[in-house]
Amino acid sequence: MLSDALPIGVLIVAASHFAYASPVVAPDPMVTPSLVRYDPTRTFERRNIISDLAGDVNSVLSELGNVPSYVASGIPDFFQNFPTGGAVVSSLGLNDEQLAALPTQVLNLPPYANWTGQNWNVRFHGNVYKQPNTSREQLDDLANIFLIDTSVEELPPSQADQARNLTASIFVVQQGDLNVTMHIEPAPLAGSSGESGGGGAVTPNGGTQNLTLPYPTTDQGDYDVFLPIQELGLTPGNQATQIQRLNVYAQAQGAMGSNQTNIGNATAYLVPPTGLTIVSDIDDILRVTKIYQPKEGLLNSFARPFTPWMNMPDIYANWSRSIPDFHFHYLTTTPEQATRNYMDFIYKTYPGGSFDTRPLNFSDIEATLSIRQYLLTKVFETFPTRKFILVADTSNSDVMKDYPQLAHDFPNQVQCIFLRNTSATDPGDKFPYDTSGFEGLPQNKYMFFKVPDDLTRLDIVNGQCYNGSIPQNVTFGVQDEVLGIHGSGAGMVGVGGLMGSVLSLAVAVWLVL
Repeated sequence: MLSDALPIGVLIVAASHFAYASPVVAPDPMVTPSLVRYDPTRTFERRNIISDLAGDVNSVLSELGNVPSYVASGIPDFFQNFPTGGAVVSSLGLNDEQLAALPTQVLNLPPYANWTGQNWNVRFHGNVYKQPNTSREQLDDLANIFLIDTSVEELPPSQADQARNLTASIFVVQQGDLNVTMHIEPAPLAGSSGESGGGGAVTPNGGTQNLTLPYPTTDQGDYDVFLPIQELGLTPGNQATQIQRLNVYAQAQGAMGSNQTNIGNATAYLVPPTGLTIVSDIDDILRVTKIYQPKEGLLNSFARPFTPWMNMPDIYANWSRSIPDFHFHYLTTTPEQATRNYMDFIYKTYPGGSFDTRPLNFSDIEATLSIRQYLLTKVFETFPTRKFILVADTSNSDVMKDYPQLAHDFPNQVQCIFLRNTSATDPGDKFPYDTSGFEGLPQNKYMFFKVPDDLTRLDIVNGQCYNGSIPQNVTFGVQDEVLGIHGSGAGMVGVGGLMGSVLSLAVAVWLVL
């Protein structure tokens, strides 16, 4: 079922359309042991920011009635608990014959590969599914569930088409227990800077081979496995000084008697053991999302064309050109079904790189709170001798905890942390953020910035990550420029004033939703 992270009006409409089955407990997303340590997903206790500010604010919020959970918790996430499998079949009225006739499709996410001492070890991951032939009328009804104060019929034609396409990609039927095969071959460098791979990536002289993944897809259609590949003309990792690019074509055995399969293609990045890797969030740092404003966030995600945030593409392009062996890794906790638009935007606008998203087996809100930490830890442990640049924004409360924690846990690997201060530049961001995790970290390791140009004139290769001309105003506590919250010992507004501000915010959001 759709999450309570969706606005109340959305849930009411959703309930009138669907009656989903009770959720089942999904298995762990890894379908085979990894060559790096794998810990089962664990949730962590999320601090209630508003409660931290004033002990009884939560009770005030609860008295308003039916306030979405993310308003009280500071988690503005619309992409929760999309319907899967049998729920989609039931809601669209499909029978077994109709489902069997549909082609099997593969979402093949661009993988990274590490050198294990003897082989390149590629992390193949993605999802196998079938997409029903949903009528335009059905798509309009389904898309309207995700829109606030508007409908598909009221959108400009191009935006209406995008909303329908994204909705169609959400309402798919995942295919479990299927074997996935991979065809690998050298990837020619494309003409655009976006597909070049960054950091002087090269096309290897060989690498062509066919592989079958050792484990079938999970019940939710996911596959996620590290698998050694033969060298066959590839430069060994202990000799490689540049990233090597391979085209990877995934194909799955057709489900329910169907042999027709649409191939999923991606680019694999073979990353040398040493060098710099940038792990970058996407929403509100690489593109304009405004996820902290529900109506705007939904329109920007479902209907409007993805738009770069200011001149951030120039910053990434400069890093790609000027830093040798710079590996770009894009990480979003958006569920797999909604990531095609993200990948298309990234590869048209930013340097090419590997990609991580939220597997369907991480489908509930509690697991989602730890998925970023899980994916970050995986890439850190896969490349234990590389340095990392972490980029995101302050509206991501999990980032605000996970990024500084990584700097404490992996002090020799975290080179820089760059966080866009959204509440300092966008009055629409009224969610406080917590900077307490940065206490004790050297200032040259992190910087809160306002505009992309603040990231110029830095020597990130040598660990100089702080522009002294950019005021930080970090209180090592809960703060928010819009609400005038400055943390303990830093001129925090009085509890009465704070209660009024938070209550006004809650009422305003509640009335809008």
